[in-house]
Amino acid sequence: MRIASVGCALPENYYDQDALLAALAQIWEGRFHNPKRLEQIQRNTLVGGRHLALRAEEYASLRGFGDANAAYLRCGLELAERAIREALARAKLEPRDIDAIFALSVTGIAAPSLDARLINRLGLRSDVKRTPIFGLGCVGGAAGIARAADYVRAFPRETALVLSVELCSLTLQRDDASMANVIASGLFGDGAAAALIRGAETDGRGPRVLATRSIFYPNTERVMGWDVTDGGFRVVLSADVPAIAAGLRPDVEKFLADQDISLRDVGVFICHPGGPKVLEGIESSLALPSGALARSWEHLERVGNLSSASVLFVLGDALEEKPAPGTLGLLLAMGPGFCSELVLLQW
Repeated sequence: MRIASVGCALPENYYDQDALLAALAQIWEGRFHNPKRLEQIQRNTLVGGRHLALRAEEYASLRGFGDANAAYLRCGLELAERAIREALARAKLEPRDIDAIFALSVTGIAAPSLDARLINRLGLRSDVKRTPIFGLGCVGGAAGIARAADYVRAFPRETALVLSVELCSLTLQRDDASMANVIASGLFGDGAAAALIRGAETDGRGPRVLATRSIFYPNTERVMGWDVTDGGFRVVLSADVPAIAAGLRPDVEKFLADQDISLRDVGVFICHPGGPKVLEGIESSLALPSGALARSWEHLERVGNLSSASVLFVLGDALEEKPAPGTLGLLLAMGPGFCSELVLLQW
């Protein structure tokens, strides 16, 4: 099983963090006793700017969840198509070569789902197998790779597509000045990514998927996620996330030990950029050398946290760098559940 390629797409509307901070300050004017507190929280995300599905001035015209979800469908399909076509071009494949789709999103809903709406648009086969997945959030990109690998393990002559579409800006709750929403409004951006996973009996190139593991942490359902309200998705984001990230090491060591390797053997770390405290917690927990998560830090600064798509963007960067043959890589992400997903790769 190999990851043949990754394609990425970002909306054209880019704003640096200063512009976004000014817009949010207007929305929440008078809600903070100390207005500089909003700026401090936003600066602490270390995000330099983000791409938004809509132009900044268009968000005020969204009258509720229905309008936001309609924008999600319109913009999400365009980004999804771009990401998939790029992944196909990089792998030198055609749309009809895709046998199965694992489509992940947590920032909008659709029935028919996004993957179904892409079949005619892309010219996919009518017998393509679809698995739309909602609710995984930031862990979704890694989980999608793992589930697609499970699929092509069973069908080694086939090719699976992992698609992530996240338009986090469309979930902003303008009336919510809670700490969780203020942090989220400074951290999350919009984008889509697609990865192609090919079975062992294809001519796929790229890193092999050697093993995967899912880990659920008991009694953590309120650590991260959504409260679904009349106005849409209201973020749940606990201060416990960095602490859980800091406790990753036993699970990672057990996963690697079951493959007869250790952390010392891993040369490439592909980590979801959940935020500065999360990345610092992972670096500390795994005692990683300086620069091991450079790709994740750079992604966070450049475009923010794209929920399930982010780890696929970081994976795409790693594929472009072409590590030496034999190099082991660990792809990992954490998200609602609360849970983590680990994927062991080898170039």
